[in-house]
Amino acid sequence: MRILLAEDERSMSRAIEKLLLNNNYSVDTVYDGEKALLYLRSGDYDAAILDIMMPKIDGINVLKFLRKHGSSLPVLLLTARNKIDDKVEGLDSGANDYLTKPFNCKELLARIRALTRIGAACSGKSFRFGNVTLDRDSCTLVSPSGSVRLSGKEYQMMELLMRSPDRVISVEKFMNKVWGIDSEAEINVVWTFISYLRKKLRDIGADIVIKASRGQGYHLEARDNDK
Repeated sequence: MRILLAEDERSMSRAIEKLLLNNNYSVDTVYDGEKALLYLRSGDYDAAILDIMMPKIDGINVLKFLRKHGSSLPVLLLTARNKIDDKVEGLDSGANDYLTKPFNCKELLARIRALTRIGAACSGKSFRFGNVTLDRDSCTLVSPSGSVRLSGKEYQMMELLMRSPDRVISVEKFMNKVWGIDSEAEINVVWTFISYLRKKLRDIGADIVIKASRGQGYHLEARDNDK
């Protein structure tokens, strides 16, 4: 799951970015509203965290631009302002949620989970397909035959696959969602991590496999035991 973080206070930004990365989110970080709009218009994000008091363009105006142009991207506003009128302005401008600084890390993570919750595709703390469960809290793949822990990027790739098992995920989408716009990683890193995930699925006796669609990408499907 990929998040844009726009926060101009560098120490706060680094702390939030580290928190998100440690909880298996992919993060692109910017420090002003102008750059935030550039990234939001060119990137594929699941949510955005916008500080209100940013240079060049403030968070409220970034948010208004998104809503004016039809974007329904979940947005959480961060601010040191705690007056009711400020909160009302943020919510009336189209924010999904509003969090006042200073805040508790657990609360921030809970609010992000609420923003990005997808109901039927996600049952609380896990995704399930075939006999395999992806536990979101422990970053573990579990089947009746065993379990295996995933690295951060393995988890993010597996989450993309299990959110929509029948949909083909392109290599470019993996790159954008997991490694981010500014990544210097080569495209073959996706193939390497697909190989890691296939091995881990075999190791736990999964009845699902990651299939390649030539020139398109990857998706999950039931294992053909006759082959």
